[in-house]
Amino acid sequence: MSGESTMQIEREKDMLIDSHAHLDMEDFEKDREDVLRRAVEGGVEHIVTIGIDLKSSLHALHLARTHARISSSVGCHPHHADDCVAPDLERLAVLASEPEVVAWGEIGLDQYRRYSSADAQLRVFRDQLRLADDLHLPVIIHIREAHDVAYPLLKAMGKGERKGVIHCFSGDMNLAVAYMALGYFISVPGTVTYKNALQIKEVAASIPLNRMLIETDSPYLAPVPRRGKRNEPAYVKDTAMEIARLRKTPFEDVARQTTENARVLFRLPAGGGISEGAGTTR
Repeated sequence: MSGESTMQIEREKDMLIDSHAHLDMEDFEKDREDVLRRAVEGGVEHIVTIGIDLKSSLHALHLARTHARISSSVGCHPHHADDCVAPDLERLAVLASEPEVVAWGEIGLDQYRRYSSADAQLRVFRDQLRLADDLHLPVIIHIREAHDVAYPLLKAMGKGERKGVIHCFSGDMNLAVAYMALGYFISVPGTVTYKNALQIKEVAASIPLNRMLIETDSPYLAPVPRRGKRNEPAYVKDTAMEIARLRKTPFEDVARQTTENARVLFRLPAGGGISEGAGTTR
């Protein structure tokens, strides 16, 4: 087989982007390099690893600096809002200027777990929306049982082409349409493979494919047939396959379009940034 043919096969294989993973977490400490290798072997060309507080954001940035197939985000998750103080946000804003940082998040509101007070969540969410807007970064939004508060805030920030993404989408079709009208992408996680997850199945089957991202949210929400186990970026393929089944469209079309969407939103290079295997450092 010629070298040119081999390169073409590699380009066709590298079609998936995991738009949301937490590779910095302790769950991956023992085998992170193996996880990355399996992702590449499974056709994942790029991963966005997500910061959830200052420490996590620093670790995520370190991973992005040392692995060309990883980009990072910075931010303070609503679970950590009670502990998020002004100096933390100032430091995150400095980190956000690094070239490996492609978004601000994971930020938002969570009125399900309520690990932080509603007031703190709202304050930190508003502050981070303003910072991301000032820095012209797309936002990665976590909303759980708080769409009634989050949507008006995002609407007040105005419409745009690269506003951000509603991560691990938990709303119905009407909400999806409303967020897309503001300029947000809708991200579909592994829950779409769950038998009784009818709402996200409807959204995944119905929204325009050019407004969709796919994600693992690793190490959480492993798709069927691995439900209940640790999730990892290689399993984003299971999510893409289920979306293709629901839409009655070829897997390659779902993979190609969701990858292009992630590249556009996060301004990622085509081809994953490197031409060799996982673990290759910058």
